[in-house]
Amino acid sequence: MQTILLTGFEPFDQDLVNPSWEAVRQLDGVQLGDDVQIVARRLPCAFATAGDYLAQLIAELSPVMVIATGLGPGRSDISIERVAINVNDARIPDNLGAQPIDTAVVVGGPAAYFTTLPIKAMVKAVREAGLAASVSQTAGTFVCNQVFYRLQHLLAGTAVRSGFIHVPALPEQVVGSGQPSMALAMLVEGLQVAVRAAWRTPMDVVEAGGQVS
Repeated sequence: MQTILLTGFEPFDQDLVNPSWEAVRQLDGVQLGDDVQIVARRLPCAFATAGDYLAQLIAELSPVMVIATGLGPGRSDISIERVAINVNDARIPDNLGAQPIDTAVVVGGPAAYFTTLPIKAMVKAVREAGLAASVSQTAGTFVCNQVFYRLQHLLAGTAVRSGFIHVPALPEQVVGSGQPSMALAMLVEGLQVAVRAAWRTPMDVVEAGGQVS
Protein backbone atom coordinates (compact mmCIF):
# COMPACT_ATOMS: atom_id res chain seq x y z
CA MET A 1 0.00 0.00 0.00
CA GLN A 2 1.39 3.39 -1.03
CA THR A 3 1.20 6.30 1.40
CA ILE A 4 0.24 9.94 0.95
CA LEU A 5 1.48 11.84 3.99
CA LEU A 6 -0.88 14.62 5.05
CA THR A 7 0.11 16.82 7.98
CA GLY A 8 -1.56 19.47 10.13
CA PHE A 9 -0.29 21.59 13.00
CA GLU A 10 -0.93 21.64 16.71
CA PRO A 11 -2.72 24.73 18.10
CA PHE A 12 -0.73 27.95 18.50
CA ASP A 13 -1.12 31.58 19.60
CA GLN A 14 -3.50 30.71 22.47
CA ASP A 15 -5.97 28.84 20.26
CA LEU A 16 -7.31 25.60 21.70
CA VAL A 17 -7.62 23.91 18.31
CA ASN A 18 -5.94 24.10 14.93
CA PRO A 19 -8.35 23.48 12.04
CA SER A 20 -5.58 22.05 9.88
CA TRP A 21 -5.09 19.14 12.27
CA GLU A 22 -8.79 18.79 13.10
CA ALA A 23 -9.52 18.31 9.39
CA VAL A 24 -6.46 16.22 8.51
CA ARG A 25 -6.96 13.77 11.37
CA GLN A 26 -10.36 12.83 9.92
CA LEU A 27 -8.68 11.75 6.68
CA ASP A 28 -6.22 9.36 8.33
CA GLY A 29 -6.61 5.95 6.69
CA VAL A 30 -8.81 7.15 3.82
CA GLN A 31 -8.03 5.21 0.65
CA LEU A 32 -7.88 7.03 -2.67
CA GLY A 33 -7.59 3.77 -4.59
CA ASP A 34 -6.85 0.13 -4.09
CA ASP A 35 -3.18 0.79 -3.50
CA VAL A 36 -2.90 4.25 -1.92
CA GLN A 37 -4.06 5.66 1.40
CA ILE A 38 -3.72 8.85 3.42
CA VAL A 39 -1.65 8.82 6.60
CA ALA A 40 -2.22 11.88 8.80
CA ARG A 41 0.29 13.22 11.32
CA ARG A 42 0.42 16.34 13.52
CA LEU A 43 3.43 18.66 13.46
CA PRO A 44 4.59 20.88 16.31
CA CYS A 45 4.24 24.62 15.73
CA ALA A 46 7.88 25.32 16.46
CA PHE A 47 10.72 26.40 14.20
CA ALA A 48 13.24 24.15 15.97
CA THR A 49 11.28 20.91 15.67
CA ALA A 50 8.62 20.99 12.93
CA GLY A 51 10.89 20.52 9.93
CA ASP A 52 12.98 17.84 11.60
CA TYR A 53 9.88 15.89 12.61
CA LEU A 54 8.53 16.12 9.06
CA ALA A 55 11.84 14.78 7.72
CA GLN A 56 11.62 11.93 10.24
CA LEU A 57 8.10 11.06 9.07
CA ILE A 58 9.18 11.02 5.43
CA ALA A 59 12.09 8.71 6.23
CA GLU A 60 9.81 6.42 8.23
CA LEU A 61 6.81 6.28 5.88
CA SER A 62 8.46 6.65 2.43
CA PRO A 63 5.39 8.47 1.08
CA VAL A 64 4.67 8.85 -2.63
CA MET A 65 3.25 12.34 -2.03
CA VAL A 66 3.42 14.80 0.87
CA ILE A 67 0.99 17.64 1.53
CA ALA A 68 1.37 19.80 4.62
CA THR A 69 -1.48 21.99 5.84
CA GLY A 70 -1.78 24.87 8.28
CA LEU A 71 -4.11 27.56 9.57
CA GLY A 72 -4.22 30.76 7.57
CA PRO A 73 -5.84 33.35 9.88
CA GLY A 74 -7.98 35.77 7.90
CA ARG A 75 -8.25 33.51 4.87
CA SER A 76 -11.70 32.76 3.53
CA ASP A 77 -10.95 29.77 1.32
CA ILE A 78 -8.79 26.69 0.94
CA SER A 79 -5.57 28.29 -0.24
CA ILE A 80 -3.20 26.08 -2.22
CA GLU A 81 0.28 27.53 -1.99
CA ARG A 82 2.50 28.14 -5.00
CA VAL A 83 5.85 29.07 -3.44
CA ALA A 84 7.90 28.79 -0.25
CA ILE A 85 10.59 31.39 0.50
CA ASN A 86 13.87 31.01 2.36
CA VAL A 87 12.97 33.47 5.13
CA ASN A 88 11.84 33.16 8.73
CA ASP A 89 10.28 36.39 10.01
CA ALA A 90 7.98 35.59 12.92
CA ARG A 91 5.38 38.17 13.96
CA ILE A 92 4.70 36.16 17.13
CA PRO A 93 6.69 33.57 19.09
CA ASP A 94 6.18 29.91 18.23
CA ASN A 95 5.09 27.33 20.78
CA LEU A 96 8.61 27.07 22.18
CA GLY A 97 8.94 30.83 22.52
CA ALA A 98 11.25 31.28 19.52
CA GLN A 99 10.75 34.31 17.27
CA PRO A 100 13.35 34.31 14.49
CA ILE A 101 13.49 37.51 12.47
CA ASP A 102 15.04 37.72 9.00
CA THR A 103 16.84 34.38 9.21
CA ALA A 104 17.18 31.73 6.52
CA VAL A 105 15.13 28.54 6.63
CA VAL A 106 18.11 26.74 5.09
CA VAL A 107 21.38 28.64 5.10
CA GLY A 108 22.72 28.73 1.55
CA GLY A 109 19.50 27.34 0.11
CA PRO A 110 17.70 28.77 -2.92
CA ALA A 111 15.67 31.93 -2.43
CA ALA A 112 12.48 29.97 -3.04
CA TYR A 113 10.97 26.65 -4.06
CA PHE A 114 7.81 26.14 -6.09
CA THR A 115 5.34 23.44 -5.17
CA THR A 116 5.41 20.30 -7.29
CA LEU A 117 1.67 19.75 -6.89
CA PRO A 118 -0.85 20.42 -9.70
CA ILE A 119 -2.25 23.43 -7.86
CA LYS A 120 -4.56 24.72 -10.59
CA ALA A 121 -6.19 21.30 -10.99
CA MET A 122 -6.60 21.07 -7.23
CA VAL A 123 -8.27 24.48 -7.01
CA LYS A 124 -10.55 23.57 -9.91
CA ALA A 125 -11.59 20.30 -8.28
CA VAL A 126 -12.36 21.93 -4.93
CA ARG A 127 -14.41 24.65 -6.61
CA GLU A 128 -16.32 22.08 -8.64
CA ALA A 129 -17.18 20.39 -5.33
CA GLY A 130 -18.88 23.64 -4.32
CA LEU A 131 -16.20 24.89 -1.95
CA ALA A 132 -14.12 28.08 -2.02
CA ALA A 133 -10.50 27.64 -3.11
CA SER A 134 -7.71 29.65 -4.70
CA VAL A 135 -4.04 29.63 -5.58
CA SER A 136 -2.09 31.53 -2.94
CA GLN A 137 1.09 33.39 -3.81
CA THR A 138 2.47 33.56 -0.28
CA ALA A 139 2.71 31.06 2.55
CA GLY A 140 3.76 33.77 5.00
CA THR A 141 7.00 33.78 6.99
CA PHE A 142 6.00 31.76 10.07
CA VAL A 143 6.30 28.02 10.75
CA CYS A 144 3.97 27.12 7.85
CA ASN A 145 6.35 28.61 5.31
CA GLN A 146 9.34 27.08 7.09
CA VAL A 147 7.81 23.61 6.88
CA PHE A 148 6.81 24.17 3.25
CA TYR A 149 10.36 25.26 2.34
CA ARG A 150 11.99 22.42 4.29
CA LEU A 151 9.64 19.96 2.58
CA GLN A 152 10.49 21.17 -0.91
CA HIS A 153 14.20 21.32 -0.07
CA LEU A 154 14.17 17.76 1.26
CA LEU A 155 12.35 16.33 -1.77
CA ALA A 156 13.99 18.45 -4.48
CA GLY A 157 15.13 16.26 -7.36
CA THR A 158 13.00 13.28 -6.29
CA ALA A 159 9.84 11.91 -7.87
CA VAL A 160 7.82 12.64 -4.71
CA ARG A 161 5.47 15.57 -5.33
CA SER A 162 4.77 17.89 -2.42
CA GLY A 163 3.31 21.18 -1.32
CA PHE A 164 1.29 23.13 1.21
CA ILE A 165 -2.34 24.13 1.78
CA HIS A 166 -3.62 26.85 4.12
CA VAL A 167 -7.13 26.52 5.55
CA PRO A 168 -9.42 29.11 7.17
CA ALA A 169 -10.24 29.28 10.85
CA LEU A 170 -13.19 27.38 12.27
CA PRO A 171 -16.36 29.39 13.04
CA GLU A 172 -15.89 28.96 16.79
CA GLN A 173 -12.44 30.54 16.58
CA VAL A 174 -13.67 33.84 15.15
CA VAL A 175 -16.95 34.46 16.96
CA GLY A 176 -17.65 38.19 17.13
CA SER A 177 -14.48 39.13 15.24
CA GLY A 178 -15.91 39.49 11.76
CA GLN A 179 -13.09 37.29 10.43
CA PRO A 180 -13.82 34.65 7.76
CA SER A 181 -14.13 30.98 8.63
CA MET A 182 -15.12 27.60 7.22
CA ALA A 183 -16.98 24.73 8.87
CA LEU A 184 -14.91 21.68 9.74
CA ALA A 185 -16.97 19.36 7.52
CA MET A 186 -16.25 21.62 4.56
CA LEU A 187 -12.54 21.68 5.36
CA VAL A 188 -12.44 17.89 5.50
CA GLU A 189 -14.29 17.56 2.20
CA GLY A 190 -12.17 20.23 0.51
CA LEU A 191 -8.88 18.69 1.60
CA GLN A 192 -9.96 15.23 0.51
CA VAL A 193 -10.98 16.56 -2.91
CA ALA A 194 -7.69 18.47 -3.21
CA VAL A 195 -5.56 15.48 -2.26
CA ARG A 196 -7.45 13.21 -4.66
CA ALA A 197 -6.98 15.70 -7.48
CA ALA A 198 -3.27 15.99 -6.69
CA TRP A 199 -2.85 12.23 -6.78
CA ARG A 200 -4.81 11.71 -9.99
CA THR A 201 -3.40 14.65 -11.98
CA PRO A 202 0.04 14.00 -13.48
CA MET A 203 0.21 17.37 -15.26
CA ASP A 204 -1.44 20.59 -14.11
CA VAL A 205 -4.17 22.35 -16.06
CA VAL A 206 -3.56 25.80 -17.55
CA GLU A 207 -5.98 28.24 -15.93
CA ALA A 208 -5.68 31.75 -14.55
CA GLY A 209 -4.88 31.72 -10.86
CA GLY A 210 -2.73 34.77 -10.37
CA GLN A 211 -3.37 38.11 -8.69
CA VAL A 212 -3.06 41.68 -9.93
CA SER A 213 -1.51 42.88 -6.66
